[in-house]
Amino acid sequence: MQHLAVCSWSLRTDSPDALADALARCGINAVQLALVPCIEHPAEWGNAISRLRERGIVVVSGMLATVGEDYSTLESIERTGGVRLASTWARNQELAAATAQLASNNGVKLVTLHAGFLPHDAANPERTVMIDRLRAIADIYAARGVRVAFETGQEDANTLSAALADIAHPNVGVNFDPANMILYGMGDPVAALRALAPHVWQIHMKDAIPTAVPGTWGREVVAGTGAVDWRAFFAAVAALPRTVDLVIEREAGPTREADIMVAAALARAAQKHTH
Repeated sequence: MQHLAVCSWSLRTDSPDALADALARCGINAVQLALVPCIEHPAEWGNAISRLRERGIVVVSGMLATVGEDYSTLESIERTGGVRLASTWARNQELAAATAQLASNNGVKLVTLHAGFLPHDAANPERTVMIDRLRAIADIYAARGVRVAFETGQEDANTLSAALADIAHPNVGVNFDPANMILYGMGDPVAALRALAPHVWQIHMKDAIPTAVPGTWGREVVAGTGAVDWRAFFAAVAALPRTVDLVIEREAGPTREADIMVAAALARAAQKHTH
């Protein structure tokens, strides 16, 4: 069964109950939960998964936010994203181990994260280091029976496909985010989804418009008002070799709940259309 869920961080709430209340206002009963707050702020978030379940919320997956990421410019996130920084690698391994245990203890079967910018050039020595680190992360989760999906967008589909082949780990898939392809200028989201189809384990539902200035970000917008061709995109989702959850993500703007409801309506209309 395909769930329609929301990223917990999109709703910016300060407790599991406030999160459940916000989801109820949006008319959605499933969530992808940011796991690092559960580890680092146990007083507020330590019992989040059990509390959400008591409130009737399905936790479809978790998310590991790697430490040290600087999103101020494209250059800064390229330098600091995911597992790229040597200086944060030890802490990121610790967080992977803690979130893997948390997910496993609570029956959460999938955790997603940003791998970081994977160099396009196979001969780049930094690429080898990153592949090794991503394999190590996959091992940490696999030991706890949890799958890992790397989020798309910071590289094109071909670069990611090649990296997945090099990582060569049965525990690794893709969390596909169409808006990230546009925000980072990494190709057509529908073509990329088709290319990555065998590896896709979850979808982030987000929209964006491309930048007019190369070397800068595009702009995230309300789902249905950007450059994603949603009709073609949902057709490609329906053609995937497995059923995957759709998780609405909204990281900009002051009206998150209203925007999430727009995305939900778009998804529900598409599900009706494709079934």
